[in-house]
Amino acid sequence: MTKMPKDMIDVLIVGAGFAGLRALYTLRKEGLNCRVIEASDEVGGVWNYNRYPGARCDVESYDYSYGFSKELEQEWRWTERYAQQSEILDYIRHVADKFELRKDIEFSTRLESATYNEAAANWTVTTSRGGPITARFVVMAVGQLSKPKKPDFPGEAHFQGEVYHSALWPRHPVDFIGKRVGIIGTGSSGVQMTPVIAEKAAHLCVFQRTANYSIPACHAHISDAEDAAIKAGYPARREQARNSPSGLGFIPNKKSLLEDPPDVREQVLERAWNRLGFGFALAYHDILLNEEANDRVVEFVHRKIAEKVHDPVVREKLTPRGFPFGAMRPSVDHRFYEAFNRDNVELVDIKEHPIVEFTANGIRTKAGEYPLDMIIFATGFDVFTGSILAPAIIGRGGVTLREKWSDGPANYLGLSTTGFPNLFIMVGPGSPSLLSNVLVSTEDHADFIRDMITDMNARDLDEVEARPDAEQKWVQHVNERSQETLYPKARSYYMGDEVPGKPHVFMPYSGGVRGYRRILHKVMANQWEGFDMRKVDDAN
Repeated sequence: MTKMPKDMIDVLIVGAGFAGLRALYTLRKEGLNCRVIEASDEVGGVWNYNRYPGARCDVESYDYSYGFSKELEQEWRWTERYAQQSEILDYIRHVADKFELRKDIEFSTRLESATYNEAAANWTVTTSRGGPITARFVVMAVGQLSKPKKPDFPGEAHFQGEVYHSALWPRHPVDFIGKRVGIIGTGSSGVQMTPVIAEKAAHLCVFQRTANYSIPACHAHISDAEDAAIKAGYPARREQARNSPSGLGFIPNKKSLLEDPPDVREQVLERAWNRLGFGFALAYHDILLNEEANDRVVEFVHRKIAEKVHDPVVREKLTPRGFPFGAMRPSVDHRFYEAFNRDNVELVDIKEHPIVEFTANGIRTKAGEYPLDMIIFATGFDVFTGSILAPAIIGRGGVTLREKWSDGPANYLGLSTTGFPNLFIMVGPGSPSLLSNVLVSTEDHADFIRDMITDMNARDLDEVEARPDAEQKWVQHVNERSQETLYPKARSYYMGDEVPGKPHVFMPYSGGVRGYRRILHKVMANQWEGFDMRKVDDAN
């Protein structure tokens, strides 16, 4: 075996959000020498940056949390069903402090490049603070919603007012009172902030390109009795989530929507609408599988929107058309539609009348100029691949990951890609990722990576790499499973449509959390099927 540098670390983890902290805790517990680099000055990932008004999770708090520590489960007290950003960030900070994770995190340090050394089977890493760092393994825990996306408009530099991006929200308070505010975008961030800002601004213009579906969150404070009951039943709840298609903490309806008569169907959908939030998409198991079933749900949701929005012209503009319910990730909102009944809120259709330019005093579309004191970009992220491909990752033969993924993210299990040994990606493309409760998927990945590395160490192996045939079969499998669903029938970030020029391929794995975990267990049981493991001497 090639002699390893004495200052080499076992695992370099990139990112100190939920995934990075779970990986650090899990791998460090196995005695591995780990270091985390984090671009921010604080833990939290997306929840450290997304501080915009109304920011919340769309998964219930008790499920959007770690399951690795019973003590942590019992001591942390969630206050709301859908936690606000500040509470989620407090939770992540608490985890970092409780398990003394900060001592292994280098903050304000961004990954610049990672180059694989074939002869030594390790990675040389440079960061914004310099380098090099030598690591046997690199774990990309950079998150899928961490590279903000902002369209460029002519004249932006001329605008005299305040400009913000929802994903880069300042830590100081932003004052909306008495101001004319414009929000560009009606994805999750735009949907969440609209009703909050509407209550304070003198006038709010919401610039919408594509109307998407939004489900009421049904926010509620958690009583002490509810907290005690959930904590008493936590083991069963966790197991239920782990063995569900979505990783959510309820049992999905196994019936087809088409099996129920209209009156029963209406009752089921009504109950789900008024309780399940994002889980409404699982009110019946075939809502995202069967077009006829989906059409009935579309009719139901259209009626719900009609009940909430008074003005018929505005109502029509807010009603999604031309794609199945859920094929674009639905938002979960608190009185989003109702905000448009206010006299101080205006909806601007920029598909019909596109933005022409920013002016000194606001935004001009083809229909006219809108005077504004503040503009907020709620335009989302370069999802799935943006944060992974931002640094230069250089594998075998000098090939970059960007070059390897030029036609789409080719990998095995969403975890490993051929030509880039000893590199792992957490909850990225090719895994359930954003089609799941990402906390459940994060823990599955952390445990899988731990088991693989510890097994390699036990057998004195140096290098692991996805086999080309396994990668090819997995990409085919991901595509085949997506074709069983209605997801490809919409332009969405699931399909890479959020960024011009991005490969138009289905990014996540739609086979469900339970099905995916069974595949992981099969791979492990079959001696890491699909991976090549070697000693360095055998690799060259």
